[in-house]
Amino acid sequence: MQTVPTILITGTSSGYGLETARHFLARGWNVIATMRTPREDILPRSDRLRVLPLDVTAPESISAALDAAGPIDALVNNAGIGMAGAFEATPMAMVREVFETNTFGTMAMAQAVIPQFRARRAGVIVNVTSSSTLAPMPLVAAYTASKQAIEGFTGSLALELAHFGVRAQLVEPGYAPTTRFSQNSGPRVENLIPDAYAGFAATVFADYASPSAVTTEADVAEAVWTAVNDPSPRLSYPAGPDAVALAENAVGAQP
Repeated sequence: MQTVPTILITGTSSGYGLETARHFLARGWNVIATMRTPREDILPRSDRLRVLPLDVTAPESISAALDAAGPIDALVNNAGIGMAGAFEATPMAMVREVFETNTFGTMAMAQAVIPQFRARRAGVIVNVTSSSTLAPMPLVAAYTASKQAIEGFTGSLALELAHFGVRAQLVEPGYAPTTRFSQNSGPRVENLIPDAYAGFAATVFADYASPSAVTTEADVAEAVWTAVNDPSPRLSYPAGPDAVALAENAVGAQP
């Protein structure tokens, strides 16, 4: 009898993580959906679903969640916080908060699951970053830096883990206006736009308000599904038509 695989997904209270949990549930996987404040009512009832508390910035929370989860076959590091504004006006405390979740939280989760994957010589880690790593974008400097760090981290990690039959991969979502990117950050964006930047920022936000293409939560869930189930050595999977276009342009621009 074939064993049903198990995936643990961080940051499933909304957006990409929530849709990814639904996606894997619908396709027969066991899903461990983690969030800082657990809510079972936002996901379909299923005997293949477990909802666990997890704060990726707290080592004791990571240990407790993984102990409760038991063996897993895949980890999706999706938990993250967004931040937009002029870097000049961004408090360094906020920059550190973004890195604690987006960068160090992702690294800590990966480090915590690697031993079981290495021992079994199987498993996959998917780190969700952003299309802001594919091309420079204004007013998201600190956020992009936190995600760009994970791009480099994952590329190197993939080479280390391949020796043990374990994969590490990236999913790079595009601009998704239906997610809570601006709501799960600290200071409101208008508080991070000094008067000197007002004209420039107005132009940037006008462009964001009428994009030529956008990414949906379903786009990201499908990209994660593909990454988890793709045995090839491919490293990155842009998610959404705008991210795909940026990735293609980046490849075309290489000498």
